[in-house]
Formats: sequence, C-alpha cells, structure tokens
Amino acid sequence: MVAIYPNIVPQNDLRLPDALTIKHGPARLLARFVLEGDKAARRMGLRLRLRHDFEALVELSREHAARGSWYPVVDMFNPECMELNPENAFWISGEDANGEIAVTWGARIYNWQGTSLAEQACAMWYGEDCGQPCIVTAPAAEMISGVCVCGGASWVRPDFRRLHLSKLVPRIGKAYACARWPIDWSFCYVTRAHVEKGLAASYGQKNLSYSIYYPETSFGEIVLAYTPIEGVYEDMANFLITELSNTAWSSPEPVALSTSFEHIVTKTSSEGVFHGNSSLS
Repeated sequence: MVAIYPNIVPQNDLRLPDALTIKHGPARLLARFVLEGDKAARRMGLRLRLRHDFEALVELSREHAARGSWYPVVDMFNPECMELNPENAFWISGEDANGEIAVTWGARIYNWQGTSLAEQACAMWYGEDCGQPCIVTAPAAEMISGVCVCGGASWVRPDFRRLHLSKLVPRIGKAYACARWPIDWSFCYVTRAHVEKGLAASYGQKNLSYSIYYPETSFGEIVLAYTPIEGVYEDMANFLITELSNTAWSSPEPVALSTSFEHIVTKTSSEGVFHGNSSLS
C-alpha cells in the first residue's frame, strides 16, 4: 500500500479559490461550491486560506486553549505526533478583517486501498500502530477503504459563533479535497455527546456507526460519521440549492444533479466555525 496518493500540491497560505485545481470529481459542482462558499464566508467577514503549516495550527489551538475557548488539537493533526505533509493533509483558516484567524478546519487524506479504517484506526490516531489499545466496534469501519478524507480540527472564535458556519466550512473543505484526490469516502469522529446535539448532520455526514474507543484517552465513546462519495456530491448539490440560495448566504443558479458526474480538470478563482470548540470533527 502506497500511503500517499499522488496529487497536485499548491503553495502554502493561498486564498482557497486560488489553490483550487480540479483534478477529480464533478468539476462544475465542485468549482461552483468552492466559489459560492468562499463568497458566503466573505460576506461574514472571513477570508478563507488553504494551509499546510500544521505547526501554526497547533500553536493557535494552544493559545486559545489557554484562554478557554478551544482545546488542543488531537494528535492526528499535530506534526509532533504524525507525519503530516502537503500531500496528505491540509487545513483551512478563516481570517477576519484584521488578518487574525477566527475559523479552522483540517483534513487528513488516507490512501487505504487494500485496507480499511478498521485495520488503520490505531495508526490513524497514534501515528503508528504499536499495539496501543484501540477498540473498534463500528461495523462501517470495515467498509471505509480506498482514498478517504477525514475532517477535524474544527474551531470558531467566540465572536464568530452562531453563524451556522458548522454547515458551510466542512463542506467547502470536502469540496476542495474531492477536487484534489479521488475520494471514495468522507468521514469524521464525533463524540457521543456531540452526535446527540446534531453536529454530525451539521457537518454533512449522513450515516453513523457505533463506536470506536481509545481507552488511554479521555474522549470516551467516539462515533464514526461517514458518507460515501456519491452522497457527498449529492449533499453539496442540495446545499447549493437549499442553503446557499438563501439570501443570507448567496444566490447561485441551481446545480443539476447527475448520475454520471463528469470528471474534468479545471482551474478556478474568485476574490478572496463551528458551533462548539471540543468536537473531534
């Protein structure tokens, strides 16, 4: 198994639309979603940027954890614990008018062709499978394989909360990932308490599978929230029509769903948080 799927690596800290080169997935849908999502974020006073400098993300989380408005990011997004590089991970920052970061969302890309989350859950969490305790009872973990995107490191600064950004930014991040890698599955970890609050659905994950435990951590029961790629595309198209068509977001033209999403390469650009602060996703 080759751990990293070959992909185009953009320069660090570009405006998100400038970093978008569509190599995979339905080009018209993904381009439209990123552009309209970026416009919606700008109307809220946020400039979205594509980043690979996870050291900065860790430092940001520590700074705000000291203020009581975040928790330190989990190890899978910490370069001190994991091999993170521009080919297998990225994060999105949303900067306010003063250039200060107010929103984050991160993604890990796993090339699990020939294996599955059930087999890789320990290494995914700890960086290396050295026999650390990991209990996987989620049936769906067996079928999550191929090229997968896992979302996490979600945070919104207190003054930007209650803007429903938990619906928007994870979907923008998934759209970017689907354009750059041939994604088969999207998934994230959500604590049981946050599942009961509806956060998994807010992130656009349609299915839940119980559960995954890392006994040496304090997270308790972790729920696997997941969506196959066809469902990811359908969710984006529906979100464009139902949510981003709302005048509070933007006014895109409807995007027709297709059972045969076209796959072409394109480059696109435009001008250029989530509720809660402790969710794993």
